[in-house]
Amino acid sequence: MNQHPHVSLRGSQCLLNSLRVLIFGSFAFVASAYAQPPADRPVEVIVQAASIKSLTTTIEALGTLRANEAITLTPNDTKKVTRINFEDGQRVEKGQVLVEMTSREESALLEEARFNADEAKKQLDRVQELAKRGAASQSLLDQRVREFESARARYNATESRLKDLVLLAPFSGVVGLREVSVGALVSPGDQITTLNDDSKMKLDFTVPGVYLRSLSPGLPIIAKSRDLGNKVFEGEVFSIDNQIDEVTRSIKVRALLDNKNHELKQGMLMLVDLKAASRDALIISESALVPLGSNNFVFVLDETGGIVERRQITIGERLAGSVEVLSGLNAGDKLVTHGLQKVRPGQKVKVLAEEKPDAEQTGEGTHLSDLIKQKNN
Repeated sequence: MNQHPHVSLRGSQCLLNSLRVLIFGSFAFVASAYAQPPADRPVEVIVQAASIKSLTTTIEALGTLRANEAITLTPNDTKKVTRINFEDGQRVEKGQVLVEMTSREESALLEEARFNADEAKKQLDRVQELAKRGAASQSLLDQRVREFESARARYNATESRLKDLVLLAPFSGVVGLREVSVGALVSPGDQITTLNDDSKMKLDFTVPGVYLRSLSPGLPIIAKSRDLGNKVFEGEVFSIDNQIDEVTRSIKVRALLDNKNHELKQGMLMLVDLKAASRDALIISESALVPLGSNNFVFVLDETGGIVERRQITIGERLAGSVEVLSGLNAGDKLVTHGLQKVRPGQKVKVLAEEKPDAEQTGEGTHLSDLIKQKNN
């Protein structure tokens, strides 16, 4: 009945070893089932060639309207308002008198300056006649000239101060709300009203710097605003700023919109669609793109050896189902678009079909099964 303990331990150890072999064998079988095919066995793929396509970029932005010309009407001196010649929102013409201020003192001074200037001119004429006959000295003639020039300068200065008391419209436009009343004492910097030339409107908006090469004066734009029920206004780019903002990396663009009906108002927010200049771009299918972190790669087919090469590229604008390539590829390079999950760099591949670029597609689209049938036929 006495049994040796080490005999039972040996049996347990053998059983454990058998279980380990069974488990490891199962794992090996599963791993072999999902392993990549050997390097000498071609992987079946579908490819597409990189192609040149004409692109017209549509840029969306938010812009703010400004009047073609806009000023805030303020006095040049501290005076009382004696007359206001406009109503709120009235349209005025260039040179029209808008505001008059107290000017009795300046008018009297102007009369005095005019009298002094006329008298100095008479004295100068008299001395000039005497000088011609040799009856007056040159020094007396010079003195009369100085007196006349001084009197004329005082007259011009007084006349200028008098003109500053009458505010004229510097251009045709529409005035805003009146901020003062007759009899009010106003000083330089006080706002009387605003004047806007709204025959045309400037639309200022910003565009990302990456679109700089696509911008140029004369490009057409379409703008609309919710304030006007999304009514569409057409215009064109008038000017582009000379610098890119260091913080936002965007550039300011100004467009002009016609405003014959005076519907557009300064400060209005507008949604802008800008049709950038057309350009020839290298386009690939989006399905060929393999992003890895901040980098992008594609698998390029070497048709002479039937192998694929992984190549890093720089992409630009993304389109519907395709991507613009800025560098790293040439037109005509064939890229793997389907079967990427099985492809490794330097691996041999078997091309089942070649997709046509989007520009060459016809109808509703081409199914992969149709492509494969076409290739086999």
